[in-house]
Amino acid sequence: MHPVYSNEMNKTGESPVIRFENVSKRFTFTREKSQSILEILLSAFRRKTADEQDHDLWALRDVSFDILPGQCVGIVGRNGSGKSTALKLVARILRPTNGRVWIRGRVGALLELGAGFHPDLTGRENIYLNASLLGLTQADIDESFAQIVEFSELGDFIEMPVKHYSSGMYMRLGFSVAIHVKPDILIIDEILAVGDQAFQAKCIDRIYDMRDAGTTIVMVSHNLNVLRSLCSHLIWIDHGVMRQWGPTEQVAAEYMAYAYDQKARQTESTDDGESFKRWGSGEVEITAVRFLNSHGEEQDNYTTDEAMTLEIAYVAHQPVEAPEFGFDILRQDGVHVSRPNSVLSGLDVGMLSGAGKVCYQIDRLPLLPAKYRVTAAVYNGRHQSAYDHHDLAYSFRVVPSESTKELYGLIQLPATWQFQPEPDPQV
Repeated sequence: MHPVYSNEMNKTGESPVIRFENVSKRFTFTREKSQSILEILLSAFRRKTADEQDHDLWALRDVSFDILPGQCVGIVGRNGSGKSTALKLVARILRPTNGRVWIRGRVGALLELGAGFHPDLTGRENIYLNASLLGLTQADIDESFAQIVEFSELGDFIEMPVKHYSSGMYMRLGFSVAIHVKPDILIIDEILAVGDQAFQAKCIDRIYDMRDAGTTIVMVSHNLNVLRSLCSHLIWIDHGVMRQWGPTEQVAAEYMAYAYDQKARQTESTDDGESFKRWGSGEVEITAVRFLNSHGEEQDNYTTDEAMTLEIAYVAHQPVEAPEFGFDILRQDGVHVSRPNSVLSGLDVGMLSGAGKVCYQIDRLPLLPAKYRVTAAVYNGRHQSAYDHHDLAYSFRVVPSESTKELYGLIQLPATWQFQPEPDPQV
């Protein structure tokens, strides 16, 4: 689903500085050509295997979005999803196979380490080369040269050929050039993952300054904390397709829930064709498990802080004294959340006979957005043996809402922030 260009992202009527219009990018992979006469002769009599056929990879498919002047937008997605390809299209390093990319303004790009640098030239020479390619005159570069070197903290290394630079030194020089050419649009691709922590913090501070000064920023990072603190909006790309495009917290929550789900799928094993494992002696049988909202209605999706009731319907086929009812709640990636137990909570059901229900009521569900799996069980507490155990048989999902103030961890604590500055002694 593509955004409408007059959507809530563009209610001001401003013209976008970046526009993707149904953009697709295809890469064609060709098998290596025969090098020797023997290889040429053999290939003439051999049928190509499927692996040897030329094939296409669609890095992006039919992607559309607008980025307005001064917006800071992050792009998230798994490795190989098409994030870096999108940035290279913005930086005009690549051209789209289909669709159009509109760019308005000077672009400063910080992509792969060493991109735009000649390895045999010194740092000084590369500053002039790189800045001139971005449209600066020699007078402009002369004026900014001292600031570029000072920010990079390279000192005398600026006279050394960059092929001898470490990855951190490459990042220092590349970032310093990119921010000092006074770009209208700054493109950053995960480059801040290298270098020392102090310089990374210095770079992030400068990005804040540029954002506040009105520079449009588009960045890729696997560090969701950085994107949440810097970006007003996120674009989520998955296998070349744009899955979501909107406010940062909303997209980040959906992306993290999806990531938990995918991680769990990689580690789950099948149960010989059964939907779940079940065991027990059968004196008490669980006949149904339901998740109920505050109105007693069954639903599978909840929001953080919403009321929720877990209900077990049972039938006791013979009288059973004081059985224990319980749940096991795990996040989809296997992290254990809780194991509520009726007996430990002080509920005495007495002598159980016939059908009935046991409910576990949660006044405010503290769980953060993700998918959760639930085991329901009824046990003989005295002998710790199962009457009926449904292992990870049920699931529900927590989705973000306006009350969701956190994304990381398991729960949202019922807490508030306070600011208490010390009084100024000079006042």
